[in-house]
Amino acid sequence: MPAVPAVAAEDLLALAERLATEAGALLLDGLGRARTTIDTKSSATDMVTEVDRASEALIVGGIRAARPGDAVIGEEGADVEGTSGVQWFIDPLDGTTNYLYGLPAFSVSISASVDGAPVAGVVHDPSHGETFTATAGGGAFCNGRPIRASELVDLDDALVGTGYSYVAERRRLQGPVTAYVLPRVRDLRRYGSAAIDLAWVACGRLDAFFEEGLNAWDRDAGALIAAEAGAFVDLADDLVVACGPHLAEPFRALLTAAGA
Repeated sequence: MPAVPAVAAEDLLALAERLATEAGALLLDGLGRARTTIDTKSSATDMVTEVDRASEALIVGGIRAARPGDAVIGEEGADVEGTSGVQWFIDPLDGTTNYLYGLPAFSVSISASVDGAPVAGVVHDPSHGETFTATAGGGAFCNGRPIRASELVDLDDALVGTGYSYVAERRRLQGPVTAYVLPRVRDLRRYGSAAIDLAWVACGRLDAFFEEGLNAWDRDAGALIAAEAGAFVDLADDLVVACGPHLAEPFRALLTAAGA
């Protein structure tokens, strides 16, 4: 299958950015009402609301209307086969728990891949009016302004983000990793939206980030944005790692020693 021309990545990005912004407005409009429509998924702590589903329906409908030949995978169940070679991954509300509690750390994450390689990504943070974007080879931006990852050299001074599984058994394993990492860096943060964490690595608000068990819809857009901002990004195995370029080796060594 021939590669999609480079200009098409910009078209995919424009569509993703428009739909992410529309979905973000829907999320803001639903704040404070979502607690009445909660279901659970993989565990009692893995929640989903009608707002998640409405956001996904808005995004999927927009993609299908604009590009009916594309494949679409969404966190809340969207599974559309395609013929174009383009596949979309959608997290319509990354940070559902934060959203339910009114904490302003939730996002809409949309990525587009061509033949399995991400070429466009958007992470929209409606609470703060920030939209992080990137295309493969085109750099990373926040609200249209170029962004760059941290140039920090000393891991001791690093502010590190992380996240935890919804599954209790995996959380028990993640606890000792956190205990090992914490005294060896400046501090740890757990914001509750992996997409935002990766976007914040891209703009230098976090020096590094790691989390196990993320899905493509959680990570692909943010990972592309971070990589295009100059960050080191590793999606190997079950662990997502992103950090400033000078921290790559010491941070990976730290996580290995911690048993991550």
